[in-house]
Amino acid sequence: MLVAGNWKMNTDVPDGRALAASIAEGLSSASSDLGTVEFLVCPPYVHLPAVTDALADAPVTVGAQDMHAEDEGAYTGDVSAPMLTSIGCDAVILGHSERRKYYDETDADVNAKAQQAQAHGLVPIVCVGETLEQRKAGEADTVVQGQVDGALSGVPIDSADELVVAYEPIWAIGTGESAEPEQAQEMHAVIRDDLTERYGTAVADDVPLLYGGSMKPHNAYGLLSQPDIDGGLIGSASLAAESFLGIAEKAGKVLEEARD
Repeated sequence: MLVAGNWKMNTDVPDGRALAASIAEGLSSASSDLGTVEFLVCPPYVHLPAVTDALADAPVTVGAQDMHAEDEGAYTGDVSAPMLTSIGCDAVILGHSERRKYYDETDADVNAKAQQAQAHGLVPIVCVGETLEQRKAGEADTVVQGQVDGALSGVPIDSADELVVAYEPIWAIGTGESAEPEQAQEMHAVIRDDLTERYGTAVADDVPLLYGGSMKPHNAYGLLSQPDIDGGLIGSASLAAESFLGIAEKAGKVLEEARD
């Protein structure tokens, strides 16, 4: 179970460091069993050194929110995979709907970045999801499958820890509206089937599939209890240690019940 926080363009560096420190402190004193829950935070680029330092002794890895598809070059304002790995990043979010919407990123762009991330040992967290109009038109499955196929074409993986896929219905991002657990599970099952065809059952069964889209402590248990939902890519709720850890507690509860 992976609980990942996407801080987006929020907090300044001192506040980001303090948030990371609060998460580390909360995990060290957590009363419930979170030993099998994995944690990741993806702060803005300028926060990465400070956040990495604040989390040095905590069971939390650090990732970035995007990257360029080239190692270096005349790309003012961009950040490369080697830059990210040099400061301790382990993962990178790719293809988030906000990147697609505001920067016109295509599946081909996401694919190039995914291949680059893999080449440098970064785990790509590939985001997919449909708009409300596409869902109402009955196109959700086709849209999401197309995004998965486009993003992962030519991206071989040998083990499940080399890839994460996050399903984020665009109509639920930042709106306070979340997909019903059954809706989310249906799409996660579609994604799992697609990965099975691409990579085989042994790998695809263990690739973490995250749900993103207004996951909060009050709805996390229902979502995380679904068989093909392996965690969450958390937006606004990751900006407060209390809510981020509240979701983590629900993840721990789901795992504990599964063991029993």
